Amino acid sequence: MIKKTSARIIAVKILLRLRQQKGSLASEFTLANELDEQEKRFAQELCYGLCRWYFLLEFQLSDLLEKPLKNKDQDIYLLLLLGLYQLQFMRVAPHAAINETVDAAVFFRKPWAKKLINGVLRSFQREHMSGDDSIVSANDINQKIPSADKISHPQWLQEAIVKAWPAQSKAIFSANNQHPPFTLRVNQQHASVSEYTQLLVDDRSFQTTSYSDVGLTLEKAVDVNSLPNFAQGHSSVQDEAAQLAAPLLQLAPNQRVLDACCAPGGKTCHIGEMEPSLSALVGLDLEERRLVRVKENLQRLNINADIICGDGTAPDTWWDGQLFDRILLDAPCSATGVIRRHPDIKLLRQAQDVSDVAALQLRLLNALWPLLADGGILLYATCSILPQENTQVIEQFIANHDNAQHDVIEAEWGITQPYGRQLLPQTKGHDGFYYARLIKSK
Repeated sequence: MIKKTSARIIAVKILLRLRQQKGSLASEFTLANELDEQEKRFAQELCYGLCRWYFLLEFQLSDLLEKPLKNKDQDIYLLLLLGLYQLQFMRVAPHAAINETVDAAVFFRKPWAKKLINGVLRSFQREHMSGDDSIVSANDINQKIPSADKISHPQWLQEAIVKAWPAQSKAIFSANNQHPPFTLRVNQQHASVSEYTQLLVDDRSFQTTSYSDVGLTLEKAVDVNSLPNFAQGHSSVQDEAAQLAAPLLQLAPNQRVLDACCAPGGKTCHIGEMEPSLSALVGLDLEERRLVRVKENLQRLNINADIICGDGTAPDTWWDGQLFDRILLDAPCSATGVIRRHPDIKLLRQAQDVSDVAALQLRLLNALWPLLADGGILLYATCSILPQENTQVIEQFIANHDNAQHDVIEAEWGITQPYGRQLLPQTKGHDGFYYARLIKSK
């Protein structure tokens, strides 16, 4: 068996930084670059899986430890959680999961912890597991774990979701704990969805998306470079909910369009694909490093756009004074609608963050509204499912702007809100997302 001890060590290093609020999984995973591809995939599963089930595993560990570990021993604490995760959720032989997790303690110069890790994990194995039945999937977690703990969300987020969506909260928690679907957006400049599916190899099962006309969900995630004509721009990876943005803008030739907060560029590219005859397409984002990905996507898809590094709350520092016919504000948010894609959100977000980001969203709306031409459309979007960031922000904005008219979105998808429509995360379906469309009256 190939040793995976190094992957476990790297996973602990990444998760330590995450617990110290020093980054995200996406930003810190560069630490795994020293691993070979197999170990890198193993480390990724450890990191993302532990974040997904962190609060469940922590509950289980609290029953197994005779006394809490000292704060200086958070590395050992994480090794224990990783061991519990491997025993329940991964197809790792139990003896390997235990022994190699025990051995990893030596790297952190804490040989005393080997006995503790071994005892805790073997105790859990004896009391809770038997044979092949030890592998717990997200689908049968509800039957194997007490109801109070299977949610595996921080307390503040549990309460916020139940308050906002009492009837749907159980389904939301379940969807958040699943692996996300692998969905493509087919570039209509090259092929229709039907034509593109003809190029897929036989062993790639797929289904068309329910609400996006250009979406296709594969049964299993694949290396994008193995997709037909991916390098030539025939398709892009994008969730179905995000694919709804471009059509909602009601694009037409010769319009000037601004995509504010555009990174990583999926919606910018979709706008360019959907209406190649725009007079201007501008992508704006605050961070230069994130714009690298935007430019790469535009180049692969052969789409022309002006990319600007600038602050959406301070247009005077980058705007040339020409009004836009369409503005997409995909605002920074709590990202509570995409937890299954970014499970570290469960560890990184705090209740106060929601209020802080809602204030930023309102500042962005106020700053960008003067850039919109009379009769133009501003589409406000977030990947949040919390009303405080969504319909409540729009309600407050409209109350303070006499020339802002709410344009009701008539659609089969989502749930009608006082302002806009809310999509909730669906198992094997779209992410959680919110859209509201505003028209600037003369």
